[in-house]
Amino acid sequence: MTIIAKFALNRGMSHYVLVAYRMAIATAVMAPFAVVLERQSRPKMTFSILLKVMLLSLFDPLLDQNLYYIGMTYTGASFASSMNNILPVLAFAMAWIFGFEKVNIRRLQSQTKILGTIVVVGGVMLMTLIQGRELNLPWTKGRSDHPADQSASATNKQDLMKGSLLIIASCFCWCCFIILQAITLRSYPAQLSLTTLICSSGMVEAVIVGLAFERGNAAVWSVHLDVQLLASLYAGILSGVAYYIMGVVTKEKGPVFLSAFNPLTTIVITILGSFVLAEKIYLGRIIGVVIIFIGLYVVLWGKRRDQLASQSDTGSAARSEQQMSTTTPGQCLGTSNHAAITVSSVVPTDSSVVRTDETV
Repeated sequence: MTIIAKFALNRGMSHYVLVAYRMAIATAVMAPFAVVLERQSRPKMTFSILLKVMLLSLFDPLLDQNLYYIGMTYTGASFASSMNNILPVLAFAMAWIFGFEKVNIRRLQSQTKILGTIVVVGGVMLMTLIQGRELNLPWTKGRSDHPADQSASATNKQDLMKGSLLIIASCFCWCCFIILQAITLRSYPAQLSLTTLICSSGMVEAVIVGLAFERGNAAVWSVHLDVQLLASLYAGILSGVAYYIMGVVTKEKGPVFLSAFNPLTTIVITILGSFVLAEKIYLGRIIGVVIIFIGLYVVLWGKRRDQLASQSDTGSAARSEQQMSTTTPGQCLGTSNHAAITVSSVVPTDSSVVRTDETV
């Protein structure tokens, strides 16, 4: 999706228009499934849920996608995808703040998660500040899918820093989205309906923002049978499906688990970006990606240890409950009789006491 979107943006498509069309197609794809499959199970809409939906669509698609596309024009698809590797760390930090993730500084797994977070931040800084020498690959020589001025700006350190900050901001918006999505699913568990509401609300917001920023330039809204239409259709269909899958995974496994698989896209996009878009690859970025991967999997190792410890605690509690429930009535009775015998052995054998007991 990133490669096709970058290809369309290089051909002059406005990112505001791309986001608006993308959400319109996603709404058209997901709405029939929501209407048919969740007709009976859809919860009642309240003002609180409506407000959450509007905030969700504000974070993603409106802010996240527009910031990401703008940043990608400064840096390139492979660099933007590599920067997205900070998503699991940001998601972990925000999940910790909002109570979805537990951290105990005295435990080894919590220490490794914090250490991995620091390593990831170091890798991001290396990618941003140290470019390194260019790797001369045979399929990138003499080819460029970028206009000359855009190619020059991509190698400019000031533009690289600007693009990096925009992509980091988009990552923050995406993390806000998945945390708020996890919160919303607690009160509105209809995932198909929630996906449709997010896409439709995002479409309205994207159209309003697009009309404001592209005022007086009506030509940008025209789409022909070319890569711009392909990008809108492809991104729209995948967006609708992705929002639904994200909701399912977030509800079952949590936001940190969802974000953990994002780095897998870096390798694919870097390879395709080099082949399709003839993007240049630099040594500093490769080293930065490796460091980010190391830090990421240190974080995931710590999270996995947390899950195992939690499962062990749950299993111990379940076994204790089972042992208590399997205690036989005879054993209880025997214990009671023994207690009675013990008590009776110390009771005085005075007849008045016996008569009093009989009277009672």
